[in-house]
Order: sequence, then C-alpha cells, then structure tokens
Amino acid sequence: METKTQAPMSGRKAQAARNDELIKEAARAVFTADPGAPISAVAEHAGVGISALYRRYKSKEELLQRLADDGMDRYLTQVEAALEDDREAWSAFADFMRRCLDIGAGSLTMRLAGSFPVTEEMAKKGQAIHMATLKLLERTKEAGALRRDIEVGDISVLLEHLHTIRIGDDERMNRLQHRYLELYLAALHMPEAEELPGPPPNWQELRGRYDD
Repeated sequence: METKTQAPMSGRKAQAARNDELIKEAARAVFTADPGAPISAVAEHAGVGISALYRRYKSKEELLQRLADDGMDRYLTQVEAALEDDREAWSAFADFMRRCLDIGAGSLTMRLAGSFPVTEEMAKKGQAIHMATLKLLERTKEAGALRRDIEVGDISVLLEHLHTIRIGDDERMNRLQHRYLELYLAALHMPEAEELPGPPPNWQELRGRYDD
C-alpha cells in the first residue's frame, strides 16, 4: 500500500502553528496563576500581538475551552499508553502518574472550572477518560499493587493537589511536585491498608464543577 506523506506547511501556516502553541502555553501559565486575568495578558506572555490571538480565538471563553479540551486529549493519550504498557502493572501505573504530572494533568481543573461551557463533545471525552482510567485502576488492583479503595475521582484530586504546589522557580516547583507524588505513590502502593474514610468523588461531582 502506498504511504502518503504529509506535505510540509507553508511558512505562514508554520508560523501560525507556532503562534498557536505559544498562545496555549502562555494561557496555561497565565490562567493557572490568575483565572481572572484578561486575554491581553496571554498575548503579552506569549510575545504575540493581540490581533494574532484574536485570529485564533474569538474570546477568552473559547480559549479556555480549547485549553480544557487539549488537556483532556493529553491525559487520554497517557492513560491509553498505560493500558498498552506490557510491563508489570505497578510500574505502568506509577509511570502514568509521573507523566500526568509532567503534562500538567489537573493543573487547570479547579482554577478554570465553571468559567466556560462544556460542549457535548467534551462531555463524551470526559466519559471516555473516566472509563479508561477505571480500567487502568482495576488492572492494577487485580495485580495486587494498588489500594482496593482508590477510584478515578481520587486520581483526579491527587493530581490537582500536586499542581497547587507553587514554590520557587519552575525547576524547583517541578522537583517538589515529583517529591510529593512519590509520597502519594508509596501510599497508593499499599493494597492491604485500612480503608480510607468517606467515599471518593464520583463522576457527577467531578463533572458538576464545570457547570456555570
């Protein structure tokens, strides 16, 4: 079968793609620090003109939707990779958690929840994420490597908590986040531990935070 190669982007399209990545990275940084920041702060942080930003996104709300959707895609890629990982279950799960921390999974959830409408496509993607994560947790539990009372909602909340650590510069902050992730992982890797108090957050509770 003949393989089609993707034609390289023109100079203008390549620059537009680079600008889009700059804008999204800047928006993650700006809105994590201050969800109420104006969209002009994103353009300034990205080093692009406000007109370049508005050519990509008509409003702050649209930009926030894109950030949330991109974050869901990045997380789903990681959980699917973990499910395909044929190493022993705990190694696959622990590395999945480390990758989630590095890609910023959960970093904007609490900061941006309720600040933009959730599309039907995003809701469906959220359900797919929930089911894939549930499958990964069940596999790790069946291997006797994970606490029996840990559920999907627990993973979401743990990742959110790790991203609230804002100490030092980016490098120091990342090292501290990974320090405390390792503490979390040690606690999670205790299948015979006493049951935790109270039920974990369920899908409706997690989803409900995004409703205006």
